[in-house]
Amino acid sequence: MILGPVSDIPFGEGRTYAVGGDMIAVFRLRDGSLRAVSAVCPHKGGPLADGQIDNKVVVCPLHLYAWDLATGCSQSGQPSINVYPVRADGDQIILGD
Repeated sequence: MILGPVSDIPFGEGRTYAVGGDMIAVFRLRDGSLRAVSAVCPHKGGPLADGQIDNKVVVCPLHLYAWDLATGCSQSGQPSINVYPVRADGDQIILGD
């Protein structure tokens, strides 16, 4: 599924996409790679796409809980979040394999 142009996401930031009934946060890491996880924090529904990221974790902007971008595992004792396969194909973001 094509989500849109890679250029819609600045380096080091994330954007939220509605896919079916799910909200998915796609992040463009500073090295140019993409990661996709659930867009909603399981703690209080915070917008994970607005969180701070590095090459390994996203931190919820509301309560500072962190999740591994590769596995979805919490780094702070919260429930895990879903991780989705995502890649760039030319200049387009592709969700799924």
